[in-house]
Amino acid sequence: QVQLVESGGGLVQAGGSLRLSCAASGRTFSSTAMGWFRQAPGKEREFVASVSWDGSTTYYADSVKGRFTVSRDNAKNTMYLQMNSLKPEDTAVYYCAAGRDSTVRWRITTKAFIGSWGQGTQVTVSS
Repeated sequence: QVQLVESGGGLVQAGGSLRLSCAASGRTFSSTAMGWFRQAPGKEREFVASVSWDGSTTYYADSVKGRFTVSRDNAKNTMYLQMNSLKPEDTAVYYCAAGRDSTVRWRITTKAFIGSWGQGTQVTVSS
């Protein structure tokens, strides 16, 4: 199983940028898809972005398309989420997630395909 630790969250004004990182340990990191989810107070955890095992294919929620970019560096066992043009509605705890096994190679957009979660990092966007 993959162990995940997020970092890079914080407080930023609307229109600003943040880059989240997700450091992974475990043998299967480079063979499985990875993703970012977020959960705002009182709301369900929702999909944000996903990247395939080799970094070649990405998927985004409509709400973040054109503003967020997901990427990974398998040599460093790290995934990133570059967030630009942030809005107050992006305020949430952001979680990284790893596919449950090496058969989940191309995307994880639903919780059913997730094997590991990070502890989360808070992102707060002020208006």
